[in-house]
Amino acid sequence: MDTKDPRIALGTMDFGTRVAQDRAFSILDAFVAGGGVWLDTANCYSFWNDPAGVGGASERVIGAWLKARPGARDTVRIATKVRHNSLVPHAPESAEGLSARAVHAGVEESLGRLGVDHVDLLWAHAEDRTVPLEETVGAFGELVAKGVALRVGAANHAAWRVERARSLAREQGVEPWTCLQLRHSLVQPRPLTPVAEGGHRLLTTEDLDLARSEGLAVWSYSSLMWGSYVRADKPLPSTYDHPGTTRVLAVLDDVADALGATKNQVVLAWLIRQGIDPIVGTSRVEQIDEALAAHRVRLGAEHLARLAEAR
Repeated sequence: MDTKDPRIALGTMDFGTRVAQDRAFSILDAFVAGGGVWLDTANCYSFWNDPAGVGGASERVIGAWLKARPGARDTVRIATKVRHNSLVPHAPESAEGLSARAVHAGVEESLGRLGVDHVDLLWAHAEDRTVPLEETVGAFGELVAKGVALRVGAANHAAWRVERARSLAREQGVEPWTCLQLRHSLVQPRPLTPVAEGGHRLLTTEDLDLARSEGLAVWSYSSLMWGSYVRADKPLPSTYDHPGTTRVLAVLDDVADALGATKNQVVLAWLIRQGIDPIVGTSRVEQIDEALAAHRVRLGAEHLARLAEAR
C-alpha cells in the first residue's frame, strides 16, 4: 500500500447481496490470479440491499472464500471499515458511530464474519462529530497495539480532521491514521455542487497536499463512475453536466485510442500515476481482468498534460 507503488484494490461492497457468493468467489479467484492483493469491504456492506436490513454480507462472503481457499489469507490483505452499520435493521439512523465501544464492538464482529484474527487496514468510514475525536483516535490506537488492525485510516474525513486526529495520536502515543479514502475520478462535478450520493466526500487538493506532505496513502472510490465512462445506459449524474466533462471525455477517447486501451483502463492508469490506489468494484470476472491490465497502460507526459488541461 506504499504510495510509491499504488495498486488496484478490489471493492467488494456488493458481495453477498447484488453479487451472489459463487460469482464473488470467481471474482476473488481471478483477482488473486491476476496479482491483486487488497480487498476493500466494510461492516455495513450492504445493508441497503440486504433483506435483513443490516450489513455484514460482504465480510461473510470474504470469510467463506478464505475458508474455502486454504492459504489465501497469506496472499491477500483485508481492509474493512466501521461507523455505518445499522444497529437496528432497516434503520440507518441507528448507525454505530465511532465511540470507543462501537469501534471495538464493530471490529470484533467483523473479525468473526471474516474468520480472521486481524485486518491489515481499518478505516473510520465517515466522521462522527458526536464523539470526541480523542476517544475515536484512542480506540483505533488500541486496536493497533493489540495487533487487531495493522494500520488505520480515515475515509470521507475533512483534511483538517485527519491532521487533528494525527496530532492527537502523537499526544496519546498511539498509531495515527496513515491512509485516506475519498471519492475521486477523472471527471469532476460542477464546482461547489454537492454530490447527490449521501456520505460521499470528494478528494480535494488539500487532501492530496496533506497526503504528499505527510506520506499518507490515498485510496479512491467510485473511480470508474459506476460504469459511466463506457456504458450509455449509465449516464453521468447531472452534476457532471458541464463543459469540462465534455472536454475530458473527448480527450479520454483520444488517449484510449492512441494507447490501445479501454477508457476505464486509462482512468485507472491516470489515478495510479498520481500515487492513488483505485478501488474497483466488479460484478464479472472479465471486469477484473480489464482493471488489472490498467497497470500496463503507459500514460506519457503528453497524455497527462492533455487530461489536466481538459479538466
